[in-house]
Amino acid sequence: MSIRKYGILVFLTYLVFPASNVYGHGFGIDTISSIDIQGKELSISVEMPMYFENTQEQITITATEKETKENAKNVTFLIGLFHENEMIFRNYFFADNGILQIKVTPTQEEKITIHGEQDSLLGAWHGTESNPIEVTGPLFDSGGLYNFEIEVRTIDEPTNIIENSGIYNADLSLIEIISFIQKDSENNDVEFRSKSYFDTVSNFKYDFVAKEVTFEMPFDWSEKQISHIPVVHVETHLPKDFVEFLSPSYSAYVNGVELFKSSISVDDYTEDDERIIHLVLLQDHLRYLKNEMKKLDEPITENMVFRISASENTAFPLEAYTKSEDFKVNLSWDPLKVEPGIDTNFIFTIRDGKTNDPLRNSDYTFVLIQNGREIHRVSGTAQIGGEFEKFMFTDDQTGPTIIKFENIRNTGQETEFALVVVPEFGTITLLILVISIMSIVFVSRRNPLAI
Repeated sequence: MSIRKYGILVFLTYLVFPASNVYGHGFGIDTISSIDIQGKELSISVEMPMYFENTQEQITITATEKETKENAKNVTFLIGLFHENEMIFRNYFFADNGILQIKVTPTQEEKITIHGEQDSLLGAWHGTESNPIEVTGPLFDSGGLYNFEIEVRTIDEPTNIIENSGIYNADLSLIEIISFIQKDSENNDVEFRSKSYFDTVSNFKYDFVAKEVTFEMPFDWSEKQISHIPVVHVETHLPKDFVEFLSPSYSAYVNGVELFKSSISVDDYTEDDERIIHLVLLQDHLRYLKNEMKKLDEPITENMVFRISASENTAFPLEAYTKSEDFKVNLSWDPLKVEPGIDTNFIFTIRDGKTNDPLRNSDYTFVLIQNGREIHRVSGTAQIGGEFEKFMFTDDQTGPTIIKFENIRNTGQETEFALVVVPEFGTITLLILVISIMSIVFVSRRNPLAI
């Protein structure tokens, strides 16, 4: 097996997980919401671009007085940056207007170097327009969690030194895509890719006999850490033409405990040539997993061991959203086993993407595509929201087949499903799903597995 790391690194904080987009865009920010400093309640935010693509980026740390909503004045921060329990730097920084801006320039130098001006009281670094604070050296050269330890040492006046103000933590993740080359059942190389929005994935393995992948990731199961994490999100990418692991659905486990159905999403839409299996664990899910792990009567280790298993059961109806999420299509077919020479009824309902209500008088165009070529196209109107189309595949119409719904309700919007017609091995169905956090079913605290 070989492992290949991709060069694009992505920053994502725990607290940024947009409701309409699993992938995240713009800026990442983690906020320490309540700090008591000499009777004043402050909040401190740490912010940086989610995509660390340029030769120089910026970290911004802001202290705000919660009562006045204004920035604190003359703040000296003692900031320690840590990665994998190793300290990268720990220094004083001064911000007269409560906003600390640090330019970050990763280089091949052996040492971390801070550029700027220092005051005479604590030796705190501060910047000017002509001479901003800049940190250079071997920074952010690997993925995983980065921890900012922050203390407030002055406020209001530059000479108002505060002792024992407390240490507060902000955590951000550096995302990298790692490629794992595995062997299939015929000893061919298959490239899997892993993208974690939390910490670094390792020990990735594909078992073609069990039809499952396993991997692990560091994780601190303490309540202090869990209470700071709104979501853990991990993606597993595999080629769409890797038929032996394509499946109508998947089961997933963490440390032997089965995940909630709402935690697993299959995405064949985002990447042209890849299927993405998303595992999304919310804070309540993490606590549930921890409680279930205690019942196993085994020591709780400082990691998550993931297992994703292919399931041969097709859970009808399948569902897919248009890219705008305005519309959702439910689809099933009869008979379940699609074979050449037999009429197949494709039964579908066009629904409102937000309310899930069937949409009456919905125009559509139903298209079947194989090998990039249309083999069937018909337009119609679903008068009560639901309708069916009939098609018989010929003997030469086998293999991957895209089922496309175009121009839904004359809006130009569309969505896709697919099935692979392989008569000698049966039919493998693929769900093409536009991932949306809005579609995640939030699990009941009382019965999380009931969904």
